[in-house]
Amino acid sequence: MAKIIVLALVLLFFGCGLYMHLRGKVRHKLLRQLFDHSTFTAPFNVFMLMFSKVPRTPYLPTSTFPDLAPLQANWREIREEAIGLQKAMQIKAAANNDDAGFNSFFKTGWKRFYLKWYGQAHPSAMELCPKTSALVQSIPGIKAAMFAELPPGAKLNLHRDPYAGSLRYHLAVLAPNDDRCMIEVDGTPYSWREGEGVIFDETFMHWAENRSEGNRIVLFCDVERPMTNGFAQWLNRWLGTHVVAAASSPNNEGDPRGFISRIFKVSFYMGQYRRRFKAWNKTAYKLTKFGLMLAVLALFIWWLWPK
Repeated sequence: MAKIIVLALVLLFFGCGLYMHLRGKVRHKLLRQLFDHSTFTAPFNVFMLMFSKVPRTPYLPTSTFPDLAPLQANWREIREEAIGLQKAMQIKAAANNDDAGFNSFFKTGWKRFYLKWYGQAHPSAMELCPKTSALVQSIPGIKAAMFAELPPGAKLNLHRDPYAGSLRYHLAVLAPNDDRCMIEVDGTPYSWREGEGVIFDETFMHWAENRSEGNRIVLFCDVERPMTNGFAQWLNRWLGTHVVAAASSPNNEGDPRGFISRIFKVSFYMGQYRRRFKAWNKTAYKLTKFGLMLAVLALFIWWLWPK
């Protein structure tokens, strides 16, 4: 009986992963998706999407979240603080490889300054950009916020985010107003324009680039996805507070550093050895990788097989 339950759970897991993979027009290759972090969070994401109170589309109109209107109304004041942070070189990559959520973006030029991450405001944000921090804190639906910079020549590769409990809001406070500075979500492009906001579902495949000569800074917010019932809303908030918050990363000393980001250094250095092995001999790397996969699969089949 126990084996039947385990098999049912495994089939459910892979069914959810397949649904998330096939969702939308753009997707990873199947093998790439199999090891993507979004596959491992697929059961939670299917649940969130099943009980979503808002449309499950790549883009949503900003009117879907009227509580965000004060941000757009005060975008010039937000811009002033963002430019001040940029000049002070506070919008930057993580100094200690302790940003589990966005570490892979830094190598392509992307930078950030956190205001909050699924918890209280970062002390450095309250000190260095008090007006924006106060605005963000006044909107309960904003669970995370940062200034995100995409300088000329920077690019974010095609990816999907792992958590469907939120939607992504970008308010462009500094932008070249050029179609060459854009994001594409599930195959549909959007170009940032100063003072304008856009909302999209980051669990769809998306990528971004800045091929213009001007810089781009957005106020980047994770907005809680409204749910159709109280239990789903409670579960979403619990996951945000107890799981997603563990990826919190500091701007400066004194800011919160979550458990996942604390241990991320180990993964980061292990990844360096993995990449060296791959660079040394790609064939040996692939044989080792798929050999380990087959060994795990064989052990699982052996365990399930009637004896």
